[in-house]
Amino acid sequence: MKKLSARRRHPLAALVVLLFALAVTGGLYAAFAPADKAQADTAAQSLAIEEGKKLYAVGCASCHGTGGQGSSDGPSLVGVGAAAVDFQVGTGRMPLQQPGAQAPEKPAVYSQAEIDQMAAYVGSLGAGPAVPGPEQYNPEGADIANGGQLFRTNCAQCHNFTGEGGALTEGKYAPELEDVDPKHLYEAMDTGPQAMPVFPDTLLPEQEKRDIIAYLDTVNSSKSVSPGGLSLGGFGPVTEGLFAWTFGLGAMIAVAIWVAARTAKARKS
Repeated sequence: MKKLSARRRHPLAALVVLLFALAVTGGLYAAFAPADKAQADTAAQSLAIEEGKKLYAVGCASCHGTGGQGSSDGPSLVGVGAAAVDFQVGTGRMPLQQPGAQAPEKPAVYSQAEIDQMAAYVGSLGAGPAVPGPEQYNPEGADIANGGQLFRTNCAQCHNFTGEGGALTEGKYAPELEDVDPKHLYEAMDTGPQAMPVFPDTLLPEQEKRDIIAYLDTVNSSKSVSPGGLSLGGFGPVTEGLFAWTFGLGAMIAVAIWVAARTAKARKS
């Protein structure tokens, strides 16, 4: 008894008891709480996939096949990922109204909840880009200058230097990027819709995608104010100067011809 009493009075006894209590508490939490949460998340994901499968069967299966395998009317969706569905359906490009060179943007047919369910189902068909979170596409704090350089290097040849869009071959076009949701911009870079190439994280890391989104947000917010007059598609001072020179010179030539004609007529009379 004296030995036991001495051990209890040991300076480290309280620390040992505290560590033991923390270990027991942590073990109990790890054994019960995460399992319940994981089961709940799995059940919610399974429900979303099931509901998404029903929506897919009604609105998408006629073109993309009952299992997303594709058909003569639509490509395979196996491996495109949830982000591709969120972009295509969220921007109204899908379901397609009629066949054409390119699917135009239009008001979305489905609610965001339904889009999430369809994205969950298509994402379950094969590994692909997931729907990005706000921390991935939020332009706040990003490097705008670097984004401009990246955009001019990788995107301007199709979308114009300020995202005005432009014509491509065979009736296709690069759409205008003004007022596009930052999430959809990120998803477009991640999935490469239609004629656009894919820019995975190995080519454009997440931070560089955010920089590009920040650049577009900046140039789009300044389009309402053009100190140089007409923006002429945002091509810059070279194009605007050429425009002024061509029409100004043409006007001067017209005036010169008019003066010469009046002078010749006056001499004859």
